[in-house]
Amino acid sequence: MFRRKWQKLIAIILFLSLFLVGCGQSSEKKIIRIGHNQSQNHPTHVGMEAFEEYIESELGDKYDVQIYPSELLGTQTNMVQLTQTGAIEITVASNSALETFNDSFEIFNLPYLFPNHDAYKAVMNDPEIVAPIFNGTSESGFVTKAWLDAGIRNFYVSTGPIETPDDLAGLKIRVQQSPTNVRMMELLGGSATPMGFGNVYTAIQSKVIDGAENNELALTENGHGDVAKYYSYTMHQMIPDEVIVNTDFLDNLDDDEKAIFDKGFKIMQDTQHQAWEEKVVEAKETAAKEKGVQYNYPDTEPFRQAVLPLHDEVLAKNPKLQDTYDKIQAKTESYRKAEQADKEDAQ
Repeated sequence: MFRRKWQKLIAIILFLSLFLVGCGQSSEKKIIRIGHNQSQNHPTHVGMEAFEEYIESELGDKYDVQIYPSELLGTQTNMVQLTQTGAIEITVASNSALETFNDSFEIFNLPYLFPNHDAYKAVMNDPEIVAPIFNGTSESGFVTKAWLDAGIRNFYVSTGPIETPDDLAGLKIRVQQSPTNVRMMELLGGSATPMGFGNVYTAIQSKVIDGAENNELALTENGHGDVAKYYSYTMHQMIPDEVIVNTDFLDNLDDDEKAIFDKGFKIMQDTQHQAWEEKVVEAKETAAKEKGVQYNYPDTEPFRQAVLPLHDEVLAKNPKLQDTYDKIQAKTESYRKAEQADKEDAQ
């Protein structure tokens, strides 16, 4: 509670100071504020720095890009709201945070929507599939201009390896605060415990929960490998983070500036993706060597079969997702067949 009040106070001070500077010095460069909730050594911040460097190299006489990591401008929900109003120009938002503005984002929360990471990237880089969703929040005051890799979500617990869905029975697992994720855990036989990410470490440590599900960076960047030693590659979700931008800011750019910013967002995205791949390798090695985390690789098919009813449930509840779902299935079919062939060869 104290941390959130302190963050809000910092945000107010920052905005007041920037407002006063702007009023007194109208000829100064326009400040572009970017907010995110990760640390300065996180791949997301690395991508933001590449964006800053490119924009200022091309338009440094007009724009000053300022990056605020670690929720300095408030919680993620606060930052999305501030981006709506234009108080912040750019924010990194989790997919679940955007569902309230456009429920089409719900499609990316479906477990086992993608057979592997290559299929995931192919879909997310296909404008025909993602553009209607990314631009579907324009009336809310922002659109998505890039997607960031948030890795593959797997289970990690303090109790022992998760080899089958039966191993989740009775376990209290932290999930994101999303109805889809709660239902996913119900279908897998576990007990879903929605909570803020910042509370997970102490909750596992104090045995309030038995574990969580996230990518490998949670083991090292957030220290979860200290309290949960068993990381199981169930590969149940691949959910992007989105870079949202205030629409008024974009509308006020001239054509040349828009082209430069579009390239800047592409550089941000590509840089983050590359940094993510490198960071995952580093995190996996560090968690094993320094924290004693053990990895196991269960057959994912029983997990997939257990949660497939959720696909039908979500599509029945939100029929407008069907077209996007069908396009994703068609796009990933070749990857799915190749994945199945590899498994058969391995047997």
